[in-house]
Amino acid sequence: MAKKTAKTSEYGAKQITVLEGLEPVRKRPGMYIGNTSHKGLHHLIWEVVDNSIDEAMAGHCDQIDISLLPDQWVSVSDNGRGIPVEKHAKTKKSALETVLTVLHAGGKFGDGGYKVSGGLHGVGVSVVNALSSELVAEVRRDGKLWRQEYRLGKAKANVKAVKSAKGTGTAISFKADDSVFTVHEYDWKYILDHLRQQAYLTKRVRFNLHDERAENTQEYGFYFEGGIASYVRHINHNKDLAQETVFYVEKDQDNMKVEVALQYTKEFNETVYTFVNNIHTVEGGSHLVGFRTALTRSLNTYARKNGYLKEKDENLSGEDVREGLTAIVSVKIPDPQFEGQTKEKLGNAEVRPVVEGVFTEYFGIFLDEHPREAKEILGKCLLAKEARAAARAARDTVLRKGALDGMTLPGKLADCSSRKAEESEIYIVEGDSAGGSAKQGRNREFQAILPLRGKILNVEKSRLDKMLQNNEMKSLLIALGTNIGEQFDIAKLRYHRVIIMTDADVDGAHIRTLLLTLFYRHFPQLITAGHIYIAQPPLYRIQKGSRVEYVFSDNEKESMVAEMQKGKEETAISIQRYKGLGEMNPSQLWETTMDPKTRTLLQVTIEDAAKADEIFDILMGSDVAARKRFIQTRAKSATLDL
Repeated sequence: MAKKTAKTSEYGAKQITVLEGLEPVRKRPGMYIGNTSHKGLHHLIWEVVDNSIDEAMAGHCDQIDISLLPDQWVSVSDNGRGIPVEKHAKTKKSALETVLTVLHAGGKFGDGGYKVSGGLHGVGVSVVNALSSELVAEVRRDGKLWRQEYRLGKAKANVKAVKSAKGTGTAISFKADDSVFTVHEYDWKYILDHLRQQAYLTKRVRFNLHDERAENTQEYGFYFEGGIASYVRHINHNKDLAQETVFYVEKDQDNMKVEVALQYTKEFNETVYTFVNNIHTVEGGSHLVGFRTALTRSLNTYARKNGYLKEKDENLSGEDVREGLTAIVSVKIPDPQFEGQTKEKLGNAEVRPVVEGVFTEYFGIFLDEHPREAKEILGKCLLAKEARAAARAARDTVLRKGALDGMTLPGKLADCSSRKAEESEIYIVEGDSAGGSAKQGRNREFQAILPLRGKILNVEKSRLDKMLQNNEMKSLLIALGTNIGEQFDIAKLRYHRVIIMTDADVDGAHIRTLLLTLFYRHFPQLITAGHIYIAQPPLYRIQKGSRVEYVFSDNEKESMVAEMQKGKEETAISIQRYKGLGEMNPSQLWETTMDPKTRTLLQVTIEDAAKADEIFDILMGSDVAARKRFIQTRAKSATLDL
């Protein structure tokens, strides 16, 4: 056995680092706000806004103002009760300073401050203070305006009353620390989208956003009397409806508040978003399970009672009743417990029966009181049931064929030799020409190539049974190995990197969009798990003498040509524009687009599922007028560059 040296084996009290106050936040900011780029910078705003939303959910606030100010300052104010300013018994500091300088301090940890509150970790505004170079807190309370200033998380002086003031409320103004963040500009549209969602989830509360960073200031406000019912109408505003009246229920039961809104469309896709205390639970949880169970049971009960299903008929499945469904499920509970890898799945078991009971009771009443709309809903569900049976038969045929062919698909899939999914990748390429270059240029050990002939089916307009009749779809389904629909299993994915590689032209962009629509609608787990990528082939090859450079845009081309022209030699500059991947020889394709050491891949993510759903529906759906409006309003900013 090797000897342990004193230097490497020493481990005692001296090796234990103790970080005081807010030091842990500045030491490891990513642990508290996700990252220190775009998402983390905006998370500072969400944390302060969440405090105001807590006041609104408690019934003490009906207006929240967010202002983007010059020099990267942000101000968030509300007309709530105002953070207390008297001395805290335990910390011997004012309650305001305690909230701003002590992690896990605030009104959301019991003691009657808030019955329910947002925020996943309860670290809140103290983290904002820690990561701000300067912060100013102003509180209107007890007939006075109280003020306290901070620098790098530490108070400059005690809180003091600066003048008399009417009403109550809190205003937090802060400037993010430039030395912490890699991004320093706030994104107006990104903030608007987030606040719109929060306004839907907090009905009858006015959100005002002000941008005062430039000479031409802009303002925007949100106020929704209908709450999540208005949210459902917004999501469906470009869709063909099967049900005119939005179902909505709001009920307090067992110390919880349950809100559900739903509406059926004539689309084929399910759109369901779930929230706990205004936090988007991307992975669902007990509230989603309760809702889905109750929905399936309620529709089967109504169908049996009213003769839509005969005695010998098979029940509607969960998949049948969710086709074309748009729903929001929002619960507000005192002590949410989150689980899952991203802490975005509700684990409280007691929530399921409450959601199930509330929804079953009130949705049953809705169906009885709206027989015409109930008929439309049941008609759609029964049609989905028939299509599911057809899809099952088609899927079984596809998979049986795949098993017989040994997954090789002669002439199409050129598989890799590795059988380890985590190190394997598949390139989905456009046409046989590009497929030929890719097959010759690839690393056969871990890279598979699947050429697609022509444009694949637009799945936004097709049910699963029709989709599985398409040869290109069959090839892709067998290659991935995950199955599809109710039998989807991500553990069977054969390649952990699925790379879309199309030409840099209009047809290539269209094929890429069709593939992204397919993955978003039928394989969303592959996107959320980070398995879908887009390759970035170069647009130009520029050569002067022995020097060869590849560039990816017209701007890069102009810059590179200008740089090469500065050289002393008179050699002519040669510029080759690649119209398609097939124009590259195998070595060029490997060097520029497929070699892991030199290539650039864009990972496909879903930052805002509701916005993504709306855009896919507009661009790939059946509403031509909505698509025309979308294109006309954005034509000037359109680009083929990714």
